[in-house]
Amino acid sequence: MLPKAAYIHIPFCSHICYYCDFNKVFIEGQPVDEYIELLIREMELTGKKYKIEPLETLYVGGGTPSSLNPQQMERLLDGIHQYLPLQKGAEFSMELNPDDGTHELLTVMKKGGVNRLSMGVQTFNNDLLKAIGRKHTKETAIRTIENARQVGFENMSIDLIFRLPKQTIADFEESLKMAMDLDLPHYSIYSLILEQKTVFYNLMRQGKLPLPTQDEEADMFELAMKTMKDFGRHHYEISNYSIPGYESRHNLHYWKADEYFAFGAGAHGYVNGVRYQNNGPIQHYLEPLREGKLPIFSETQLSKKQLIEEFMFLGLRKFSGVSKKEFMERFGNSMDEIYREVIQELIEEGLLTTTSDGYVLTHRGKFLGNNVFQSFLIDENQNEI
Repeated sequence: MLPKAAYIHIPFCSHICYYCDFNKVFIEGQPVDEYIELLIREMELTGKKYKIEPLETLYVGGGTPSSLNPQQMERLLDGIHQYLPLQKGAEFSMELNPDDGTHELLTVMKKGGVNRLSMGVQTFNNDLLKAIGRKHTKETAIRTIENARQVGFENMSIDLIFRLPKQTIADFEESLKMAMDLDLPHYSIYSLILEQKTVFYNLMRQGKLPLPTQDEEADMFELAMKTMKDFGRHHYEISNYSIPGYESRHNLHYWKADEYFAFGAGAHGYVNGVRYQNNGPIQHYLEPLREGKLPIFSETQLSKKQLIEEFMFLGLRKFSGVSKKEFMERFGNSMDEIYREVIQELIEEGLLTTTSDGYVLTHRGKFLGNNVFQSFLIDENQNEI
């Protein structure tokens, strides 16, 4: 069965944040118009290779999709509707930079079928925003959300980050309060990850990045969970909270280890058991498309072992947990048969608990999720499964 989800990557940014390691370039001087045309051609070529069935979810990320001007955005959306059929009621998400929320651009997005916005606010502390390389202010973010509501957007999410350099628990608490005041249906709240090749990673290596302690990080996570619960946003995945019915349907495809199409420079897709990656550098991405060829850089047929591992460590991110029944349907093996000792050990350590049909992280397990996930990597010497 072909994927029912697709991701589109727009790699252009008007500035580069100090913590970001996604595939992106400064938009100035870039062939943006040609990129959009050839991105649409990639959709067309993929449609010829596979008969794409109507999608349940479509997500446009980056980079910064909203760095496109209204005319470029309109052309992109027209191309999407030409080659990517959407089911009635499909979730069509787009990332929005708080600096880009003009009525004109938001109106083009709304008319073009976008029905969910995801905005990287990160913090409502203006000094911290400057310190992490963000150009917007808390006032801009609030105004952009107001503009989006006026245009007719209801399904919106914002990202917040904790464990930022010099961030205190009081700072984070204030950002949570301001986020709650916006009364949005969805919030994503992440701990800062130091990725290689970022400004922050280099500063950390030099001992010049004053981060909160591990205990403070844990207290911030606990505060986020309590605040969201008190506010009626249920914790459905390690970093995500929503009103019931407003969960990110697109991201749930990933966490269920389902397949998905991907378009754009450096994008990763997963179709028919094959993980593929597009060329990353812009010109390397465009070159084959100019000749009518797909811009795929690498393809990997996933083994049963890899599929099982992904099912477990992605599935356990969800607070509905992993299902024994679905495991058996997908892999023809019993989950307990493969992982009995690991699961028993994690239960004894208080990191996992049982559900009616599987396993889920305990409250303690939420703090030690990465340790739990690593436990499900299968030993290379284990008998064939």
